[in-house]
Amino acid sequence: MTMKRPLEQAMLLDRYSRDPRARARQIEEEPLPRNVGQLLSDAAADAPERTALHFFESGEIVTYRELATLVHDVACGLSRIGVGKRTHVGVMLPNVLAFPVAWLALATLGAVMVPINIQYTKREFDYVVEDADVEYLIVDERYLSLLANVEDGTRTIPDTRVVVRGAASRGQHTFASLSLHGKVPEAEVGLDDPLNIQYTSGTTGMPKGCLLTHRYWLVQGKGNATRDGVRYERILASTPFYYMDPQWLVLMAFYQRATLFVAERQSTSRYTSWLRQWGIQFSLMPAEAMLKEPPDPQDGDNVVRRVNVYGVRRDVHAEVERRFRVNAREAYGMTELGSALFVPLDADDMVGSGSCGMAVPFRECRVVDGGGRDVAVGEIGELVVRGPGIIREYYNNADATREAFFGEWFRTGDLFRRDERGYFYIVGRLKEVIRRSAENIPAREVEMVLRAMPEILDVAAVAVPDELRKEEVKAYVMLQPGLTRDDVPPDAILEHARRSLAPFKVPRYVEYRTEFPRTASGKIRKVLLLSEKEDLRTQSWDRVDGVWR
Repeated sequence: MTMKRPLEQAMLLDRYSRDPRARARQIEEEPLPRNVGQLLSDAAADAPERTALHFFESGEIVTYRELATLVHDVACGLSRIGVGKRTHVGVMLPNVLAFPVAWLALATLGAVMVPINIQYTKREFDYVVEDADVEYLIVDERYLSLLANVEDGTRTIPDTRVVVRGAASRGQHTFASLSLHGKVPEAEVGLDDPLNIQYTSGTTGMPKGCLLTHRYWLVQGKGNATRDGVRYERILASTPFYYMDPQWLVLMAFYQRATLFVAERQSTSRYTSWLRQWGIQFSLMPAEAMLKEPPDPQDGDNVVRRVNVYGVRRDVHAEVERRFRVNAREAYGMTELGSALFVPLDADDMVGSGSCGMAVPFRECRVVDGGGRDVAVGEIGELVVRGPGIIREYYNNADATREAFFGEWFRTGDLFRRDERGYFYIVGRLKEVIRRSAENIPAREVEMVLRAMPEILDVAAVAVPDELRKEEVKAYVMLQPGLTRDDVPPDAILEHARRSLAPFKVPRYVEYRTEFPRTASGKIRKVLLLSEKEDLRTQSWDRVDGVWR
């Protein structure tokens, strides 16, 4: 059991830490601001001189008063060039102050932001612009080349509707020129008005745009800010703003009247120094990647009160807490839902349990069978979730929207089980289950075990058709830089697997890769692996027959 620091213990609201459901009910009963813009206004009125956003690598710093003024002025400038309620505006910016300012200004106008990944190729950029019906674009000057050479049939954005952070071409606007003093046109912006079309990673095909409302974002910010009953004054965001996490972290900070410290990009080598230097009390932590960093005597020198971790292996969870001296608590969420499950801060007994936690405020979770009926406690089924503010629809994709729901319950596509205390445990991905004879093998489990081998950088487990057993397990492995299959032969990998997996889960086939096809967010695109060749056994070591195929 991890010993909690006295400061953290004292700051817990004892009544609710003993009963997280009671605290959730209290949070749900409190009224939300009428929209995201109102939350900023309230924070600026309460703590005008407190630092709101601190981009510590670029030096951009604003107080709540300054941020509220800047957002108002940019909203005025956007309105002047034609942006209004329900206008779709693509935003393609790195982690700079302009990103949250643009988002909050669009929220003020009732417009809709379409975040665009700055790593997108021309093809991916064109797809999102077309699919999301983007009408205006706010873009860093480094990505302007993506607007050139538009193919026939692809949506074009006139220069008069392009706002550039940096040097603009003739006819375009600069982001700096948007900051106009004046009155923002009145717009009735409600909780259920859309604010984002947020694209998922698209592991099984092209990305889908999640239509997310003001209510979605306010629920996420409030739930994360209040569910532990702890005051967080300094919060870290180090992942890209075009993903959902930094956006809800902004609102979490607003609810707490806290300062959000923003890094240019994620870095495992600098992460602990950020915690020390800025006195960070809450962040998301790339825990397993951190464990691969060389130990440092200052690893645990921090004042962190909680870090969220995702999918940490059970056998290293306690080591994460010990080495970095943090309360590392599992959580589970996805773009369509935001946060759905979390382990309470004081649940020390859940460290190393493998649980993703219990339902967060504003969310109800169930485990169901293929017909949407509850399965018994301890049995495996699909996790379904409902609650205020979850995804309204996949934009321009009625078929995907229809398939994603059992009535009002969103189908996550993830396999879970639930224990008698109400804690949920992820087992695997519904569409990534390998069915070998009578056994169901979660690909995720095989991948987690193999990824723990120090010599392996990344891995993908897939099903290979088999006449006798219907399917066999194949593992594609990418070794650490500088290593070859002579250094790490299949027998070494399989022996590692045998130490942690039941015999029927141990891969029959092993194929070495120097790279993987990936989505824009870095996930392995298994659909492309499966389509590379007709016989998936070729170029693989077959452990049963003891031959290279």
